[in-house]
Amino acid sequence: MNIDEVRAQITTPLSSPAYPPVSSRFTNREYLNIVYRTDAEVLRSIVPEPLEIAEPLVRFEIMKMGDSTAYGPYVEAGQAIQVSYQGEKGEYLHAMYLDNFAATAAGRELSAYPKVMGKPGLTVDSGALLGTLDYGSVRVATATMGYKFYPLDFEQAKAQITVPTFMLKIIPDLDGRPLSTKLVRTEITDITVKEAYTGPARLQFFEHVLAPLADLPVLEVISASHINTDLSLAPAVPVYDYLAEAKNTGGTVK
Repeated sequence: MNIDEVRAQITTPLSSPAYPPVSSRFTNREYLNIVYRTDAEVLRSIVPEPLEIAEPLVRFEIMKMGDSTAYGPYVEAGQAIQVSYQGEKGEYLHAMYLDNFAATAAGRELSAYPKVMGKPGLTVDSGALLGTLDYGSVRVATATMGYKFYPLDFEQAKAQITVPTFMLKIIPDLDGRPLSTKLVRTEITDITVKEAYTGPARLQFFEHVLAPLADLPVLEVISASHINTDLSLAPAVPVYDYLAEAKNTGGTVK
């Protein structure tokens, strides 16, 4: 493989890339969303500046991908914290767990999604929508919602999942020092809501040192929704450069 051919690659191994160089379209992406109130002091200790917190609200989500370009069906779970940046309301993606390695690697490398491997699930069980997340062989989250109890307005459903998303893109150099540390922004585009429901819900987290969802405890369930969509994801764009700001203000980069 000559130098120009190497330059054209986006990931390794060169002979068998971890993911394909294509943009994904998600078809029948099914959401279970539970918004809950948590400990404000804990949120302030983990949400990076310059993001701001108004209310200590977190959205626990499980997303079942009916089909996706290049990756096929898979399931994903995570926590999204309600924040604002320069007056714009959005969510900060705190943690995401997937059962698909290619989608995990692509999400981390091509964008800034904080993805790690896990075993999420979304099924219907005895009249309840059941969302689960296992890390290894250990259950770390269980969410239940009344299955299709009440219709949810499609515009409200769309508004819930199309808020701007903020993430940290951290790239270390070979010596372990930060090569790039940026706050980035993305959003959902080209969305079609097919079904949307709301209803009563419950959410439990269980302690695990490597999947610390329980560090953001459930103090009160605020709302829940069950949404089925087709959608695409916009590319992430940088909105704040931590290393450049450190240089501009005379700070140090360790």
